[in-house]
Amino acid sequence: MQTLQQFEKQTVFATGTENTAYSKYFVGKSYLNMLTSEKVPIGNVTFEPGCRNNWHIHHKGGQILLVTAGRGWYQEWGKPARALSAGDVVVIPPEVKHWHGAAKDSWFAHLAVEIPAEGSSNEWLEPVSDSVYQSL
Repeated sequence: MQTLQQFEKQTVFATGTENTAYSKYFVGKSYLNMLTSEKVPIGNVTFEPGCRNNWHIHHKGGQILLVTAGRGWYQEWGKPARALSAGDVVVIPPEVKHWHGAAKDSWFAHLAVEIPAEGSSNEWLEPVSDSVYQSL
C-alpha cells in the first residue's frame, strides 16, 4: 500500500499536520492544512486508507468538497454512498446528515470549503459503523 510520502507526490496542496484537534470525530488518521480561515474557510483534508469522519451536519452554511487526489466516499443519511475520485465536486446543503472519507485501500484528499452563513455551526454525530463502511 502507498505511504503518505508517496501519496503527497500526487497532491496539489501540502498535507499539513495530523488532525489531532478533530481526531475524536474520525475513525483512523487524518491530516489538516488550513489554506485560509478568512471569509471562506478552506482546508485541505487528507485521509489515510480506511479513515472516515463521523456522521455530521453543517447547520446554516453547508459545505463544498473538491476532491484533489485518491479515492474516497461520500454518503448522505438514507442514501447510497457515492464513490469519489480526483476532480469530483460534492455540494452539501445545510442540515444534511452525511460523512466522507477514504476508500479502504486508498489515501484520499479533498478541499473542504465552508459556506459562510451567520450562525453556522457543525454538529458532530455518531461514527460510521464498521458494517456500513465495510459494505462499500
